[in-house]
Amino acid sequence: MKRPRPEPVQVIKQRRDGALAALVGNVPYIRFMGIQFERRGDELTAIMPYSEMLIGNPILPAIHGGATAAFLEVTAIIELSWAILWPEIEAGRMDADTLPRLPRTVDFTVDYLRSGLPRDAYARARINRSGRRYASVHVEAWQDNRARLFAQGTGHFIMPDLAAPRDG
Repeated sequence: MKRPRPEPVQVIKQRRDGALAALVGNVPYIRFMGIQFERRGDELTAIMPYSEMLIGNPILPAIHGGATAAFLEVTAIIELSWAILWPEIEAGRMDADTLPRLPRTVDFTVDYLRSGLPRDAYARARINRSGRRYASVHVEAWQDNRARLFAQGTGHFIMPDLAAPRDG
């Protein structure tokens, strides 16, 4: 029996990018904040482009702590969702049209290490533990220098039931 020919790399890349765009595009708050996600291999980087609306202290000026916390939490949630979503799509058990519910935040702690400057911010999340019901995620945010974090956070989440599709 002849093995099926593997899909071209561009087709796989388009499917991955489409699934990520659908996941991010279905969250109005992410659009409101202007947060974007780039995928390089299996790594997601969140980008929060600078906007005047993010400034909390115009004297410094510094990014508002609430905007920073939201950026970190959104990064954690999308990282968790992507870790669930992509293997399901690849296995053919789910498509980007039937996205699962997002993980629900139990708690989220932010360490503000220095003022967020009026420029683009970047973040990456690392899943410390993820089971069927619970997950723990650590997120780090930086601006000009990856080694010089301006904030970090740790969150705990209730994982969604994959059988329950997300509400529109």
